[in-house]
Amino acid sequence: MIMMPFLWLAIIGGGLGRAVIIPGYENYTDFLAPGVVGMAVLFSATMSGISVLWDKQFGFMKEILVAPVSRISIMLGKTLGGSTISIIQGLLILLVAGLIGAKMPGPAWFFMVLLFMIVLGLGFVGLGLAVASKIEDPIAFPLVMNFILMPLIFTSGAFFPLSLAPEWLKSIAYINPVSYGVDGIRESITGVSEFFPLWLDFAVLAIFSLVTILLGAYLFKKMKA
Repeated sequence: MIMMPFLWLAIIGGGLGRAVIIPGYENYTDFLAPGVVGMAVLFSATMSGISVLWDKQFGFMKEILVAPVSRISIMLGKTLGGSTISIIQGLLILLVAGLIGAKMPGPAWFFMVLLFMIVLGLGFVGLGLAVASKIEDPIAFPLVMNFILMPLIFTSGAFFPLSLAPEWLKSIAYINPVSYGVDGIRESITGVSEFFPLWLDFAVLAIFSLVTILLGAYLFKKMKA
């Protein structure tokens, strides 16, 4: 799961570092690193939903659901576990980015980066659990999630500045929750406001996370073991 973000950072960032010039940034790696951090959190958080499907396949989910524990508690436990893993992977990519020369956040702004990672991770763990609650085949889950995630990440401004994008792409970015997560992480690290103000990034991402967690909780509660 961590290899794809690493390859984007090391190869794409290194290969285009001297060829792409983005106003406000010393090099392309400084611009790309926050987007790749967001991508690492996004994919790891969403794919954590596959654990629900394997639990169904091996009968473990049925044993959990008949235990004297509410389904909401089980869902919240999976949400916190999945988001923790995604945040750790995001921090690892951030560390790698620093080792290859990308700009790092100061001590005060590091907590803001971590906060955006947490909210982004929670939101997409909720989405992953919601989708997993409606799918029975573990093999189909990654296919469905990649079909959802790839357009989200490519239209989020993770790899190119939205301020220079055509109007139709900007319109998509406005309704893409990943755009706000990537933009918030990038501004917290680099100090450059790329597309949205920081408060709007956090507000939209928090609302999205709340909606997906509630949706995931509802579908998980209705799920059949």
